[in-house]
Amino acid sequence: MIGGLVKTIFGSSNERYVKSLGSIVAKINAFEPTISAMSDDQLSAQTVKFREALANGEKLDDLLPEAFATVREAAKRVLGQRHYDVQMIGGIVLHRGEIAEMRTGEGKTLVATLATYLNALPGDGVHVVTVNDYLAARDAEWMGRVYRFLGLTVGVIVPNLSDQQRRDAYHSDITYGTNNEFGFDYLRDNMKYDRASMVQRKFNYAIVDEVDSILIDEARTPLIISGPTDDKSELYMQVDAIVKQFAPEDYEKDEKQKSIILTEDGTEKAERMLEAAGILVGGNLYDFENTQVVHHLNQSLRANMMFKRDIDYIVKDGKVVIIDEFTGRMMDGRRWSDGLHQAVEAKEGVAIEPENQTMASITFQNYFRMYPKLSGMTGTAATEAAEFYDIYKMNVVTIPTNLPVQRVDEEDEFYKTLEEKFRAIAKKIKEHAAKGQPVLVGTVSIEKSEMLSDFLNKEGVDHAVLNARHHEQEARIVAQAGRLGAVTIATNMAGRGTDIQLGGNLEFRVEDELAEMPEGPQREAAIAQIKAEIEAEKERVREAGGLFVLGTERHESRRIDNQLRGRSGRQGDPGLSRFYLSLDDDLLRIFGSNTLFAKMMRNNIEDGEAIGSKWLSKAIETAQKKVEARNYDIRKQVVEYDNVMNDQRKVIYEQRADIMDAETVGDVVEDMRSETVNAIVADACPPDSYPEQWDLPGLKEKLAAVLNLEVPLDDWVKEEAVEPEMVEERVRELADKLIADKAAELEPETWRQVEKSILLQSLDHHWKDHLAMLDALRQVIHLRAYAQKTPINEYKHEAFALFQRMLETIREDVTRTLAMAQFRMAPPQDLPELPDFLTTHIDPLSGEDNTYDYDGGATGNVLSQLPPMAIPQPSGADLPTDPSEWDRLVSRNAPCPCGSGLKYKHCHGQVA
Repeated sequence: MIGGLVKTIFGSSNERYVKSLGSIVAKINAFEPTISAMSDDQLSAQTVKFREALANGEKLDDLLPEAFATVREAAKRVLGQRHYDVQMIGGIVLHRGEIAEMRTGEGKTLVATLATYLNALPGDGVHVVTVNDYLAARDAEWMGRVYRFLGLTVGVIVPNLSDQQRRDAYHSDITYGTNNEFGFDYLRDNMKYDRASMVQRKFNYAIVDEVDSILIDEARTPLIISGPTDDKSELYMQVDAIVKQFAPEDYEKDEKQKSIILTEDGTEKAERMLEAAGILVGGNLYDFENTQVVHHLNQSLRANMMFKRDIDYIVKDGKVVIIDEFTGRMMDGRRWSDGLHQAVEAKEGVAIEPENQTMASITFQNYFRMYPKLSGMTGTAATEAAEFYDIYKMNVVTIPTNLPVQRVDEEDEFYKTLEEKFRAIAKKIKEHAAKGQPVLVGTVSIEKSEMLSDFLNKEGVDHAVLNARHHEQEARIVAQAGRLGAVTIATNMAGRGTDIQLGGNLEFRVEDELAEMPEGPQREAAIAQIKAEIEAEKERVREAGGLFVLGTERHESRRIDNQLRGRSGRQGDPGLSRFYLSLDDDLLRIFGSNTLFAKMMRNNIEDGEAIGSKWLSKAIETAQKKVEARNYDIRKQVVEYDNVMNDQRKVIYEQRADIMDAETVGDVVEDMRSETVNAIVADACPPDSYPEQWDLPGLKEKLAAVLNLEVPLDDWVKEEAVEPEMVEERVRELADKLIADKAAELEPETWRQVEKSILLQSLDHHWKDHLAMLDALRQVIHLRAYAQKTPINEYKHEAFALFQRMLETIREDVTRTLAMAQFRMAPPQDLPELPDFLTTHIDPLSGEDNTYDYDGGATGNVLSQLPPMAIPQPSGADLPTDPSEWDRLVSRNAPCPCGSGLKYKHCHGQVA
């Protein structure tokens, strides 16, 4: 009560903070008369002036008022748009590394120009991140006019650019692109073999548009680059044969979660059988060395005991095809991940296709936290403010609207069944459209959109259906959703980022209707005519009540409901919003089919009757809060596990960068050789032991296998007082001499390249295997909870041990490769290529891969970095004249041989 009184008198903390920014806005406005009086040349020269001031020690905060005033004037001249004062507040919030929550239609795209320009002045680059390629290209062109007028360079990252085009875009002052493109470029860069081929530069500052969608919704799933693994068909079949011998008492299964675990007796039985088959290392199934075996065993158990033929999948033409559990349709081309599909193939005895192995991955949380400064903007962020601060350390600041909101938000209406609800919705839409009121209908899935479309067709209502897949086309339709009597059905993401203006959108109408008309008086007259028509139509729409936003059900997140509501009532326009619910909705099923609310609905409401009350709406909001809290916990857990991998990823990527930057890696290789010798000798000749206790035969064998050395150990042992340290020193000297002799066979520069390439190749190979081990470990680590241990702590402990072991393996591998290497002359053409990599980012809502550019581009072959004499030469052949025969000879990511400049896969290699 006291808190409420204080808030009433002094305002909320958000209101006080926004009010405190008024003094800076006053300084910006004070510059306006001076800036407005400048010529175009004087205005664009401001950039040079600001950069000189920065070079003389001034800070960006000192330049902010004048720089913002400069951008406002440039936007006024180039775009015909002047920033409002509330937009200036939004710009200040973005510059301070915070999230600006601004209602739809308040001009977030224009707001971003303020902080983007100011932070681009030092020349270190600013990334503006959007939710799709269409918006990235649109905003780069649209707002780029302001930046270019002021003398800054602008680039845009979209799929299918060459490395050089990407490099040029990243070295611009301002770079637009999607979260997927930025993230995949980071991963690809850290798989390359020299600095010159990398496209990104050091991170500086990023502004994330639709920040809630990118940093929360899409952050549920990581970005993954993968490639084919070694063939493990034999292992799958061996494990499958063992699993088929298990009895029901050997395992416990959870039908709901489709999970299965071995009992204690089952584990012992598995260990005996795996050991007899020669698959198990040692006698314990859960030893480090058997992590992959446990993973294969678990997947085979699931395949045999949980997945049923003709229910979960069918076998068609010798292939396992997944059946969608919701629609019952076959999902050709889709495969279960983590080796489950291969386990089902082994179960059914069909050909086992190799699984894809993760080469590199990162979560959006850890990618965006690498930026020294990060900010974002959206229409809805306040409900997730705690998560934004916990994970990204960004505060959410709610910016007031330029004009008061006139939209009316009505109570939700509840129906018993889905059919009754949709019938009522269709009638309501028909009623409002008939009087000229435009209607925007929000659905949670494509299926629900199509279902509603059928109801509207029966009512004879013209409408457009959008599903967030064809971004440019949908932006055009959504932009005109405010026209008289228009009815538009859209899934949550469809057309997001596009402003709905009552009466229609001038820019799109001009593009659509006057595309063929040349510049001149006739075109200007036609544009003036369209403007007049839009103004007249806008007035009629306002009289009809403005845009009516109709939600067909509540989403799990209040934030997404608020996004939909926010499409109506922009810039003081009238508007209306209402949600329609039924007991068949997903959220109400989660809310509970046996609750008092559900029983009351079923027993007391007549068929077709609707009820609405504040109490029911409040109950739904409480359910949403519970689901949001659960989803936050899931995302937080994803981050906790990825943080472990992220620490290791940073070490590996920093080592790669150091290797690429170094003139020579001879010292690193020598240290690795020395540590390898120490480890080998210490294993056979423990400290403080006597020579007669040493394993001399084992030591000889290991030195021959790893260092290619025949060592006279017996002679050394015959000497008096020989110590393990003496053996280490002598072996080191012999190993150093062997490597020095090999180096003398090549030119110094050639040897340096050989060392560097082998080091990078070994690092990448073992990092890839390490990622697979961590994936497998994470699948089974939750079982430690049964032993009263915290899974995340166990994961940290074992992941660290695996990482230490990987580093030891790399040292030994590099030492062995150099010791065994043979060099001969070979011409440099027709080199073998790495396979195409798959780039994957699964949409958390639809389950579809939304990366668009599926194979992303091979990042080059380590062999291509070696000098000619160090590589084998395969026999080559000229390409046939018939392009249909190129498939087997040309890499999917190589330039097309026809000379078009496109990749082969996007030219003659396109799949029909």
